Amino acid sequence: MKTTVDIPDRELEDAIRFTKAGTKREAVVGAIVDFNRRMRMAELASRAGTCSELMTPEELQTLRRRG
Repeated sequence: MKTTVDIPDRELEDAIRFTKAGTKREAVVGAIVDFNRRMRMAELASRAGTCSELMTPEELQTLRRRG
């Protein structure tokens, strides 16, 4: 999708440097991909321990010992 965005020069320079991108587009896409990955991980982490249907670590240990 084509979009026109006014990005502050210093921020874009930093994004290019941090992502080691060869172009401005690579830097912006890389930053968006990284942001989305972090948000997905944060969402997943926020759900940790909320599934009551999974085995507890103790139950898993018991099953492993039984062989």
